[in-house]
Amino acid sequence: MPDFVRPDREMTLGEIAALTRAKLRAGDPVERRIGNIAPLDTATASDISFLDNSKYLGDLSGTRAGACLITPRFAASAPRGVAVLETAHPYPAFVAVTRALFPTMLRPSSLYGVSGRATASHVHHTARLEANIIVDPLAVIGPRAQIGAGTVIAASAVVGPDVCIGRDCAIGAGVTIMHALIGDRVIIHPGTRLGQDGFGYLPSPRGHQKIPQTRRVIIQDDVEIGANTTIDRGATRDTVIGEGTKIDNLVQIGHNCLIGRHCLIVSQVGISGSVTVGDFAILGGQVGVADHITIGAGAMLGARAGVMSNVPAGARWGGFPAEPGGDWKRGVATVRRLVRRGRKSEKEPEGEGE
Repeated sequence: MPDFVRPDREMTLGEIAALTRAKLRAGDPVERRIGNIAPLDTATASDISFLDNSKYLGDLSGTRAGACLITPRFAASAPRGVAVLETAHPYPAFVAVTRALFPTMLRPSSLYGVSGRATASHVHHTARLEANIIVDPLAVIGPRAQIGAGTVIAASAVVGPDVCIGRDCAIGAGVTIMHALIGDRVIIHPGTRLGQDGFGYLPSPRGHQKIPQTRRVIIQDDVEIGANTTIDRGATRDTVIGEGTKIDNLVQIGHNCLIGRHCLIVSQVGISGSVTVGDFAILGGQVGVADHITIGAGAMLGARAGVMSNVPAGARWGGFPAEPGGDWKRGVATVRRLVRRGRKSEKEPEGEGE
């Protein structure tokens, strides 16, 4: 079976300790080399794993890992032969090691292994491409498009007329980008659609008249957009995705939306037109947001929340329709008590008639 992802380097335990600021147990070999990551139950002598939850202590006792990032309270439970790296935060340390071992997995790369423009790509003669750009076969770059240095355009991606893409971006296979301005270090995964028509119609008894969608999509620096997500261009003002925001797969963002900086938007979220989302907000899976709603900075919406009114900054809401988390939980508890009471009354024998 092919191993699709291979580490780009090895690291010594000493290098890992320096990177993570973890404390290497006295006597453990500083020069031991680690070349991969694995969970405790499948790790081998060249792998590093981590433990921060007592639920997995059983896996620790039988692990064959070469090293383990571990909280101090569990360190004594590690078997002999496993190098122990003590840290108060094992998982963030494990992520740091993973990023160091697999730097090329942080963004999509050329699917065809080309450098420069593939002969089977189609780049309009008026497009402007800086140095060190990779364009895979069957990619199409339209008139007057501008693409910055270090960017990868994967196979079958389409970059429309006048689109601007910044430096060190990764545009995945089959992506289409229209009416968009994209910043630096943006990652767009395969199948994403940016800048298509917003859903705008004027209803009438004779049918629905299409409303022209005349504005753009603006994607700021360091945004990542998951596979098969769609972000519509604006109708009367730009749709904007703020810097550092991370968007999961299969998300729909409607026209005229303003998404703040460093937001997290999880899979299958649907955001209607003209919604404003504040900085650092988190929207759980399958959240639905009605049009012209404002979600305050730092707000958190639980999975499947149906948001039909403005959400204050820092609030935690859930349910359908969404409401403050405490109210939602009390409502759920009340319904369950009523159900149990109803079941109990059904089981009670009926009284004798007169």
